[in-house]
Amino acid sequence: MLFEQIARNKRKTVLLFFGFFLFVALVGAALGYFIWRSAQTGVIIALIIGLVYAGYMFSQSTEVVMAMNHAKEITSAEQAPELWHIVEDMALVAQVPMPRVFIIDDASPNAFATGNNPQHAAVAATAGIIQRLNRAELEAVMAHEMTHVRNYDIRLQTLAVALSSAIALLANLGTNFWFFGGSNRDNRNNGNNIVALVFSLLVLVLAPLAATMVQMAISRNREYLADAGAVELTRNPEAMISALEKISTSEPMDEENVAPASAALYISNPLASEKKMASLFDSHPPIDKRIEAIRKL
Repeated sequence: MLFEQIARNKRKTVLLFFGFFLFVALVGAALGYFIWRSAQTGVIIALIIGLVYAGYMFSQSTEVVMAMNHAKEITSAEQAPELWHIVEDMALVAQVPMPRVFIIDDASPNAFATGNNPQHAAVAATAGIIQRLNRAELEAVMAHEMTHVRNYDIRLQTLAVALSSAIALLANLGTNFWFFGGSNRDNRNNGNNIVALVFSLLVLVLAPLAATMVQMAISRNREYLADAGAVELTRNPEAMISALEKISTSEPMDEENVAPASAALYISNPLASEKKMASLFDSHPPIDKRIEAIRKL
């Protein structure tokens, strides 16, 4: 099961990589036609931006994601003894290298893992999760994150963050150009141009939403698998259940501390919008369904 999941996630990474650039090319074509009346020019520019951005994210994913979420690294056990030793213990049990450890100064309990592979992984925990969860519950949360590391979920999510951010950048460029009236030239006598321009604008406006949908659809069951992995590593399903209950009933994180593109990385969605209502675009399965799945293990 474990090795099948790892192999599946590696295959998904390759497919997502190609899908990412196809999507970028589509948005680039819309951008190019909208601004320069040349879809080919837009595709070339978009692919260059996509390659540079994806390459940068793969080489600097931890630094980028941690900076997006205002996380500060701790480099020794003296800075946060309980968290450090729990991460160390769970990494040992999961048989992955000790990841880098970060803390986010936020009162809401939450945590996530990131990186490209187990050798270059990092975990982040909020100040709130350290304060509110007991040791067994915090062990369960860190075991959950170590499962993401072990199963290469972190690589999938790194590419998903790159996809969402790059698409948003291209879409913002096009919509800002339209806002300042840059699309009015050469439209007066050509109805086909107007139709193409409207279609291009529609692509640019909907692209961030589509990118978010792709990010959400990558693998919602990764949370179920990570919950099961936490139980496997800790042999304490009640601790995982209790941790999820505390996290789900807490206030959302300060939006200044969370980049929307990285919300799917967290153990529970940290944004207020998802805390208030269920949605087809939720990045996580409902907590009650996760708890039900744990009870059935």
